[in-house]
Amino acid sequence: MSKLPSWMTGLGLQHPIIQAPMAGTSTPQLAAAVSNASALGSVGIGAYGLEQARQHIEQTRALTERPFNVNLFCHRAPAADAEREAQWLRYLAPEFERYGACAPPGLRCIYESALGNARLQAMLLELRPAVVSFHFGLPEQGFVDALRAAGITTLACATSLDEARQIEQAGVDVIVAQGMEAGGHRGAFVPEQDTLMGTMALVRLLARESRLPVVAAGGIMDGAGIAAALQLGACAVQMGTAFILCPESAASQAYRAELQSDSAHHTAITAAISGRPARGMFNRLHQLGRNYAGALPAYPMVYDAGKALHQAASAQGSSDYAAHWAGQGAPLARAMPADELVRALAQELEQATSA
Repeated sequence: MSKLPSWMTGLGLQHPIIQAPMAGTSTPQLAAAVSNASALGSVGIGAYGLEQARQHIEQTRALTERPFNVNLFCHRAPAADAEREAQWLRYLAPEFERYGACAPPGLRCIYESALGNARLQAMLLELRPAVVSFHFGLPEQGFVDALRAAGITTLACATSLDEARQIEQAGVDVIVAQGMEAGGHRGAFVPEQDTLMGTMALVRLLARESRLPVVAAGGIMDGAGIAAALQLGACAVQMGTAFILCPESAASQAYRAELQSDSAHHTAITAAISGRPARGMFNRLHQLGRNYAGALPAYPMVYDAGKALHQAASAQGSSDYAAHWAGQGAPLARAMPADELVRALAQELEQATSA
């Protein structure tokens, strides 16, 4: 078995595996099962209000005595643009009409950011999860300092060397190097500056240039993939798509069926689902985004429209607009309980490193 970094052994972990937070798909049951198997489970609370976020953390804590990670969205507040939003809704109107529905009259900011969110920050400092991680950027320096002063291990997602340097300068403990193969939302601080580096190149670059431990994320689905990431200089891996088919995840039956179909071979990055670039299995919104000549509204305003359209379609049995996030390793996904998957990954890693 590969030697674990000190930050992982300090948490009592036995495997260099982090289950990705996957807001909306991860559950307390999934996170707890992974943590109980001596890897690091995660819950993503970026899509929840304060009370639901608290419930997720408390439910996870009730299911495991082991450490788990709580992930936050740190996006900048969207700038309202009434004309851009109205134009996008007019473009989508025929799609709503196909299902006998009307486009909403306007778009809402459906997700709060952890940035400047005093109540959310206070709750986390009160509950003190063992690990807190950041996506879409970094929170205020004072909050990072307060988490570390409370003995909480901090992780942050980087898609480039520049972002990794900002993470290191902020005093965060660990960098999650997210390659463009990864499913779900790109963690880029400024999406327009995303260079779409692949996992292998990014991990190798950050392992060489940063003093912080680097966790590889993107396209890793089995023990051989974990071994390759470790060989490149990663201290551990973060895996999301690999855990979607676990019975403990919140993935719908339609999501599970699509992930086990030919659709798994066809993933693409689009901003047309949420307003931020994200990789998922190709759907109608991917195509609509490609055909759209205008500028999209901001994240998460676009998501409000996408969710409304999905709701209208799903009421008639269609999942054509569903946000079925998946990485490029999707065809390698396996359906098994989370604890069994962790054990299988550990065994495969052992075989790969001892060969």
